[in-house]
Amino acid sequence: QVQLVESGGGLVQAGGSLRLSCAASGRTFSRDVMGWFRQAPGEERVFVSARDWSDGSTYYADSVKGRFTISRDNAKNTVYLQMNSLKPEDTAVYYCAGRSPGAGITSARRYPFWGQGTQVTVSS
Repeated sequence: QVQLVESGGGLVQAGGSLRLSCAASGRTFSRDVMGWFRQAPGEERVFVSARDWSDGSTYYADSVKGRFTISRDNAKNTVYLQMNSLKPEDTAVYYCAGRSPGAGITSARRYPFWGQGTQVTVSS
């Protein structure tokens, strides 16, 4: 059974940093796609970042480019999202997701595996 467990969320002031973690079990995802999405209250879940570890392709939403970085620790089967220069508009529940390589990297519907989410709140 595949499980994704996020951690690292919290309350931070604007301009601060957080690092989210996503620990995977039941599948290594070493040559798969791992992504991060976020959902603010009353809004749809939207793409934040993803990396296709089969070829190294990395994707970021325009709103987070230059501020967020996706990475992984293979030994721990854990994916990270380093978030710097946080803004109040980054406030949301952040979800980790996994899938096999293929089209539609930024589409939440293409990801069959999801974590439970972790809350990130950025105060102004």
